[in-house]
Amino acid sequence: MAPSAAPNYNSSILIIGAGTWGCSTALHLARRGYKNVTVLDPYELPSPISAGSSSGESDDSLPETLRRLATDGWLHDPVFAPYYHNTGYAICAHTSEGLEQLTKHEKIHDNPEFEWIDTPEKFRAIMPKGVLTGDFPGWKGGFKKTGAGWVFARGALMSAFHEAERLGVRFITGPQGDVKTLLVEHGDVVGAETADGTRHRAATIILTAGAAASSLLDVKDQLRPTAWTLAHIKLSKEECELHKNLPVLFNLESGFFMEPDAEKGELKICDEHPGYCNWSTNTSGERVNIPFAKHQIPKEAEVRVREFLRHTMPQLAERPFSFARICWCADTPDRNFLIDRHPEFKSLVLGIGGSGHGFMHITSVGGFIVDAIEGCLDGKLKDAFRWRPETAVDRDWSDVQDRMGGPNKVMDFGDVKEWTDIQPDRRYKI
Repeated sequence: MAPSAAPNYNSSILIIGAGTWGCSTALHLARRGYKNVTVLDPYELPSPISAGSSSGESDDSLPETLRRLATDGWLHDPVFAPYYHNTGYAICAHTSEGLEQLTKHEKIHDNPEFEWIDTPEKFRAIMPKGVLTGDFPGWKGGFKKTGAGWVFARGALMSAFHEAERLGVRFITGPQGDVKTLLVEHGDVVGAETADGTRHRAATIILTAGAAASSLLDVKDQLRPTAWTLAHIKLSKEECELHKNLPVLFNLESGFFMEPDAEKGELKICDEHPGYCNWSTNTSGERVNIPFAKHQIPKEAEVRVREFLRHTMPQLAERPFSFARICWCADTPDRNFLIDRHPEFKSLVLGIGGSGHGFMHITSVGGFIVDAIEGCLDGKLKDAFRWRPETAVDRDWSDVQDRMGGPNKVMDFGDVKEWTDIQPDRRYKI
């Protein structure tokens, strides 16, 4: 689609949120020649609240189009390519319901790239001897040796940040970047006010605040802040060598792990579930779901992580966690992104609604957002990403959205009785 008007590269642009999508947008703006871009965020990068962890249909499908565009960036963009590890992956389940979901979405039996694995011996054989020692009770799935893998999320995010900064983007973090309210004048959003009282004004405002976006703007119930749980286990140098270049192992009912990164030597494990919300009642009597940062996870999540390890790597199941945190995202009702100009505030562009798969698209999503600013977003994407409050009428906030695991329901942090107590100065070291 042709742009609606020639871009003004000297026009002021303010990005609210320096997470995955904010950094991607800053990078794409700078690469296209925009010279007056400022990014606000309450946290130094990488943000402790945003998600950053690392999913057929026909070639004409929207998911396949998005995956192809993202993969191109992971393979060929020098900012991102060093952080992509093409190690392959195994995707599996262990109940009849899980296997039905698996075959429905992944079409393993119709894809010759997948090898069917359905015994403990076959699972153990996809990794070096001594890595997978579990019994894999009832596990079945597919193993794809190449064309998939994992990304070093922190490295990719920081690489985008540093390149955007090198190209002239200004980042403001801490209280000076903590946006408390949008500035609305004459029926339009003209900027944002931060915790230190500063009013930042710009010709174009881009909201990429992730799960926090709904606290700044009435999104007509199109976003549900949802959190997942992540734990790390410290490995020795010898163990890190053994666990190098491993495929990702993902059971859509119990969790996944990725090999230790070279920076810290910590194995990353997530327990799979439909997510947590944080419901409360505000002073107006409204039910609200407010994200928060926490470098701990519920004890019930720890139990699930350790159960996953007992089935896969029992030799690590009782190791203390070296790190844990909750990671927030924002779900739209249909799990498509929300990238559009606001229908009422014409200077406000939305880049929100990652819906659990936003990080994979850090390579390309900023380009979609800049296309939306310039009025040249591809027609298929424009329709899928449009402002669509009609999809959220009478929204079911408990909808698991095809996710499985844990109690197979969306949980509430308000019901959590106990959290882990991982102390940074007492982290496990080998």
